[in-house]
Amino acid sequence: MNIHWPIQDAKARFSQLLKECMDHGPQIITKHGAETAVLVPIDQWLAIKQAHQPSLKDLLLSPQANAELVIPKRGASKRRKPRAI
Repeated sequence: MNIHWPIQDAKARFSQLLKECMDHGPQIITKHGAETAVLVPIDQWLAIKQAHQPSLKDLLLSPQANAELVIPKRGASKRRKPRAI
């Protein structure tokens, strides 16, 4: 069982890489000896993805949610006059 695949071998023997992944779990692809990618079975990927869903708290505390909300002072806005019936 080979879990480290140089990129040249991964490209040349992709079918074997995929079979090893499905039979034995995640396979690491290296480029110039450095680990650069991992091929994982879909069931493991979905479990990882589901486990890392952001919570409502995370979303509310995220930088995208920290916008300034302009709230006018009470009574400072102009009001329309009531229409006569």
